Amino acid sequence: MSTASVAVVGLGVVGSRVARQLTSSGIPVLVHDTRADLQNVTARALKATGIIDLADLRPETSPLVVLATPAGQSEMARLMVELGLHVVCTSDDVDDIEIQLALDELARSRGVGVVVGAAASPGLSGLLVAELAMRVDELDEIHVGVHGTGGPACARQHHRALAGVAPGWHDREWINRPGGSGRELLWFPEPIGGRDCYRAELADPITLHRAFPSATRISARMSATRRDRLTARLPMMSPPHAEGGLGGVRVEIRGSKNGARRTEVAGVAERTGIISGAVAAATAAAMLASEKPPVGVSVLGDGRLNNTALLDDVIRRGITVFEYAGSGA
Repeated sequence: MSTASVAVVGLGVVGSRVARQLTSSGIPVLVHDTRADLQNVTARALKATGIIDLADLRPETSPLVVLATPAGQSEMARLMVELGLHVVCTSDDVDDIEIQLALDELARSRGVGVVVGAAASPGLSGLLVAELAMRVDELDEIHVGVHGTGGPACARQHHRALAGVAPGWHDREWINRPGGSGRELLWFPEPIGGRDCYRAELADPITLHRAFPSATRISARMSATRRDRLTARLPMMSPPHAEGGLGGVRVEIRGSKNGARRTEVAGVAERTGIISGAVAAATAAAMLASEKPPVGVSVLGDGRLNNTALLDDVIRRGITVFEYAGSGA
């Protein structure tokens, strides 16, 4: 697929960055968005970029599609798989991701691959866990922290997440806890620093359990203020920012090395849209360059993917990964 084009569907905060990242890597890109003005502006701004109608997508011209639309990507992902196209999904909605994971049998029957949750969280979180997991003999616990949002659709999704049901993997059993509970102070890379984080309806436990089934506990929390928690069940008080502010992803793993307990922490501080765009672009580029992309549904961190190479590519695309090295005391 190395000479083929990538179709990017959805040109919001994430999709526009995916298209820009891919064209900067010399990969031809075809763009599509329901907003014709945005579609035309993006096509003119990016070199070697054209416009395509979804009805014209074909494996021989655009074998790979990146879905960067708001949550609700599962139906379009199914249509793309039925056409015989490889798909990279960026949705972080729990229900959406569970439906996408159920496409595994269909994708295998069509001989194509679907990467689910190729964004910041989930997505980068899986790559960081895969990197840190190599430092322990046994991986027991995974805990993810998320700060900030991307575009308006992402902000609305996170607003709803605080009022939803938070999935968690606890002692090899799924548990559901109310969003907004379980406050924990988590430290993100500067300049974010320490933030109060709470359980929320986040998809990381679902994707990480698929990638690391041996872990006995997996949790995910997002930062929130008192106002965020009080208004989570109400419509947003003010329109979301066009791109959001500084975001962050923090991953902590716990396990054992040579019989001793060990904890490793890594994270990123960057605009969420920039993180998601880099992760989705790196995933698409890797699939396009692969002679045999993994068939069926996979998630970042999955052993079938070259997670080290993917993380290296994300870093080359401008995302700095920080590691907690201790106080030195």
